[in-house]
Amino acid sequence: MCGIIGIVGTSNVVDKVVDGLKRLEYRGYDSAGVATLSEGRIQRRRAEGKIENLEILLRQSPLHGSTSIGHTRWATHGRPSESNAHPHATDKVAVVHNGIIENFRELRAELSAAGHVFSSDTDTETIAHLLTGLLAAGNRPEEALTQAMARLQGAFSLGIVFADRPGLMAGARRGSPLAVGYGDGEMFLGSDAMAIAPYTSRISYLEEDDWVMMTCDSATIYSHGRRVVRTVRHAASSDIPNGKGQYRHFMMKEIAEQPTVIGDTLRSLINPLTRRIKLPTLPVDLANLSRLTIVGCGTAFYAGFVAKYWLEQTARLPVELDIASEFRYRAAPLEPDGATMAISQSGETADTLAALRYAKGQGHKTLAILNVIASTIGREADSVLHTLAGPEIGVASTKAFTTQLAVLAVLSIAAARARGAIDATKEEHLINALLEVPALMTRLLEHDARLKSIALKVANSRDVLFLGRGTSYPIALEGALKLKEISYIHAEGYAAGEMKHGPIALIDDGVPVIVVAPSDSLFDKTASNLQEVRARGGQVIFLSDAEGIRKLGAEASAVVELPAVDPFVAPILYAVPVQLLAYHAAVAKGTDVDKPRNLAKSVTVE
Repeated sequence: MCGIIGIVGTSNVVDKVVDGLKRLEYRGYDSAGVATLSEGRIQRRRAEGKIENLEILLRQSPLHGSTSIGHTRWATHGRPSESNAHPHATDKVAVVHNGIIENFRELRAELSAAGHVFSSDTDTETIAHLLTGLLAAGNRPEEALTQAMARLQGAFSLGIVFADRPGLMAGARRGSPLAVGYGDGEMFLGSDAMAIAPYTSRISYLEEDDWVMMTCDSATIYSHGRRVVRTVRHAASSDIPNGKGQYRHFMMKEIAEQPTVIGDTLRSLINPLTRRIKLPTLPVDLANLSRLTIVGCGTAFYAGFVAKYWLEQTARLPVELDIASEFRYRAAPLEPDGATMAISQSGETADTLAALRYAKGQGHKTLAILNVIASTIGREADSVLHTLAGPEIGVASTKAFTTQLAVLAVLSIAAARARGAIDATKEEHLINALLEVPALMTRLLEHDARLKSIALKVANSRDVLFLGRGTSYPIALEGALKLKEISYIHAEGYAAGEMKHGPIALIDDGVPVIVVAPSDSLFDKTASNLQEVRARGGQVIFLSDAEGIRKLGAEASAVVELPAVDPFVAPILYAVPVQLLAYHAAVAKGTDVDKPRNLAKSVTVE
């Protein structure tokens, strides 16, 4: 969701800024631009579309300067275009901005009445003109930024350069992340560590309503008018993606990494010698928790949906599950002896962060499952369980999802044992089943050719249905989401038992129906729904194990055999074939798999 990078140094930094923009492509964007100070004035280059278009423009009309800001934009106010691309500038300032300014219409009307002329449809340009007016009134940059932040309503992170102050860069954040990097003769500003990690391992994160003034060798941070100190952290080298390797797309690389990262995640939570769970200190007593509220968005919500089944069935812990963007608006009453768990890959998802804050405001202890601990949610939650997925560049989440499931499975077993819902023997059985998943997933990935051939048929469809029961229902929802995200094929996931309540009207011989059906206690129920689809000419793609295929494989148009596993861990394994079906369908259609249209990796605005 948009990306910011800024560098202030002593030599030309424009190439480094463009390089930083490339590392922010994974966030999703539709235009890009850079601005620099050169010969006493602000100069910009902006282009609609991919960063390659910006690079062509810069080759034709180069920029040079030791103070530069860059941006990848994901459109909110105003369509994707060069005029709406960032940076936005006047003769005094250039601004890049992530987030949304909620009161920009009122500010724009006020500034227009004062004689300011706008050239874009964006809310961001309002910031540039607001700062310009404050500077023209005689305020120093520090004073202008303080006053501007008091006027701005909404969520934002900002990078700003000033025409009259070469060698100075400002940054500010409210509700949207921003990091400061400390280099040797250079200082950096980034919407996340990935943009600046190749240049420095020393990074600090601005907190809510912080703003910073940076020169080539210093960063002075303020909060509510007072100078403050923020912890400088050392970013691990694993924060830097190392390319696609042998794979055509990051998404396929990340699918293939799942056995490794799931294994790493499990080993961080399970003692390999004793086969016992070793959770970090939690803010609640799992044994006496009355109810757990789980919030998330998109794929993270579906991970929470699987966990709802696990926690209720295995741990006998009541779970309230909600889409984060709806949660706080229905003003849900929260039990005083309950807790809230937020799930987010980035730790910056705006709706999930708002839900977490609502829960904290209601007196709940909070737990987060994150792939990025050094994130806003990571800092605000009472405790964090870390998924060791590593950087996920593909917009469509794959390894982040399955590592979330791995963590949630461990948490569910721990809760079940603490609540006396399972004994030591059952605990050991479930842990062993979990630890087998990485090896079984590796075997599954070795038979990708079968899924690729089936996906070629799916790619020609206009509509696709996914069906599942129990924990397979959220996997059906996730499979449909993946197909929609990257292939642009309309797809829907349904609880298989709901077919007769409407969706069955869609079935004909042109609609593939992908049935997720491991051999579990609900298999026979799913079998009945499969028969209903076949009776109406539907093309059934059947995902099951050898036993399930023996029973029903003859009824399907195509089958994909998965290893037999304990039903408890089946959702983790069955996530892989639905990911691969979506991936190969998208490749067949020629879409931009890693950066699908209209989508962003990290959604940092409501």
